[in-house]
Amino acid sequence: MANYMHPNRDTEFVLNEVLCFDRLCADLGLADVNGELASAVLDEASKLGSTVLAPLNAVGDRKGVCLTDAGVQEPPGFADAYRLFSESGWCSLTAPEAFGGQALPNVLGTAVSEVWHAANMAFALCPLLTQGAVEALVHHASPAIQGLYLPRLISGEWTGTMNLTEPDAGSDLAAVRARAVPEGDHYRISGQKIFISWGDHQMAPNVIHLVLARLPGAPAGVKGLSLFLVPKYLPDAAGEPGEGNDVRCVSLEHKLGIHGSPTCTMSFGDEGGAIGYLVGEPHSGLACMFTMMNHARQAVGLQGLAIAERAWQDARAYARERQQGTHRDGGRYPIIRFPDVRRMLMQMKASTEAMRALALIAAAESDRADHSPSEPSACVHQGRVEMYTPIIKGWLTELAQEVTSLAVQVHGGMGYVEETGVARHFRDARILPIYEGTNGIQAMDLIGRKILANGGALLAGLLEDIETTLGQLHEDSRCTVLSAPLGGALDDARQACQYLLNGATDDPALPGSVAFNMMMLLGYLCGGWAMARSALAASSALDAYRGDPVFLEAKLVTARFYAEQLLPRTRTLLVCVLAGSYSTMALDDTQF
Repeated sequence: MANYMHPNRDTEFVLNEVLCFDRLCADLGLADVNGELASAVLDEASKLGSTVLAPLNAVGDRKGVCLTDAGVQEPPGFADAYRLFSESGWCSLTAPEAFGGQALPNVLGTAVSEVWHAANMAFALCPLLTQGAVEALVHHASPAIQGLYLPRLISGEWTGTMNLTEPDAGSDLAAVRARAVPEGDHYRISGQKIFISWGDHQMAPNVIHLVLARLPGAPAGVKGLSLFLVPKYLPDAAGEPGEGNDVRCVSLEHKLGIHGSPTCTMSFGDEGGAIGYLVGEPHSGLACMFTMMNHARQAVGLQGLAIAERAWQDARAYARERQQGTHRDGGRYPIIRFPDVRRMLMQMKASTEAMRALALIAAAESDRADHSPSEPSACVHQGRVEMYTPIIKGWLTELAQEVTSLAVQVHGGMGYVEETGVARHFRDARILPIYEGTNGIQAMDLIGRKILANGGALLAGLLEDIETTLGQLHEDSRCTVLSAPLGGALDDARQACQYLLNGATDDPALPGSVAFNMMMLLGYLCGGWAMARSALAASSALDAYRGDPVFLEAKLVTARFYAEQLLPRTRTLLVCVLAGSYSTMALDDTQF
């Protein structure tokens, strides 16, 4: 198995050449942030990821976690790694300065987060969830809650979780039954939550749970949900962890992958009720939680990229080293020279580069939304962020399944043997299309809220931007080969969108029947757009004699491979969309 090394050069290429990072930071009013700083941050993150977190990946997978009388015990080495991680300031990278954060742009935070998830996804889930809790509290909590909890969460001194799912309420949050009864300046929380990642551990002195529950007399369904902050230990007068709260992990899930991350069943109120504090207004819990969930959904998409990158690195190293072919003179040569192996490696390389470029493009759009000079401008950028979110979460995590599977295939029989380590990536990746809203839910969100709800206006704006890039391809001699595939995929998307808009009213089953294929179609299109933008940037850099020409030429070849081998998938997906809902819905339940 190869030692993990983050591809800093590719990340910096996207930041500097595709996104024009210096100009972006200037537009955001971040005068002290530039490409030089970003490079230094990425370099330090890469060192920590490769030397500290990556070696613990196999440890976490092999040792797992356990439930003891003292609570959940994380894998050996994780606590020391987390202490180094938090003390080095990595938890505070993009958080607001008012609460101790560094206020660096989200796009840089996204680039750095890829390092953590590629190095050790099970470990990185803990700070990921804390960052989501920070987002929710920044936007919705009272000043008193913010002042007490945010500095400790942002520093990494304490960690955070999100508690939505219950035994009888999976993705159907309308069925949530956890209760919150008012008592003076706080509430008593009771109920059970399942599938709570990092719900308990010993790496930090306190764990802060954000919990969806119902107040007495609350309306039925999701409109009756409120959000509560429930600490593992109640802060004392000095703000330090004091008396234990009535919340505990009662069991751990035994999972296919991410063994180093505890997935807990949490029980609230076994001894009278856990003390919690209302976040936001009563009955606005889902809106508050969506702040956290939307952050998490983009982060899970990034996990898809990260685990794909890790698998790709292992496959590339194995293909270079594995001697399989034999010359006539008896000399051996590595399997990387076989065309079919090269096909798989190129597919992995093109996929990960497209995923990275798209993830960073989406992250930069979030920065523009947060720092827009006017409300209309902010609305435009926020609309694009909302459009990207289900595509980032859905398409990247689905593609990660294919990339990690190809990594096993490149290894041949050795890939099926756990000792080589590549099967771990395959197992770890499988959760990604499931948690933080299954990809079917992401697809329905894309179709319902992001396309049908506005008559396709948000999508039309995105397609217009892709059309602009298409025109630029025609004008660049190195990139014209990309124009026909991208133009065809763009036409496929427009045809699919129009079919959906025309047919959804008359056929209620149509949106749900075509949603997944529509999401994947748009994913491959957006990936092709990201690769086209990368190719144009590489061509421009070659013209200016800027950068390594070998790296830039490889960028052009990889973009061409994506256009020739991956972008045509939009046509198949279009055919599936145009097939409508009949064969999906025709059978009676008993006929399955």
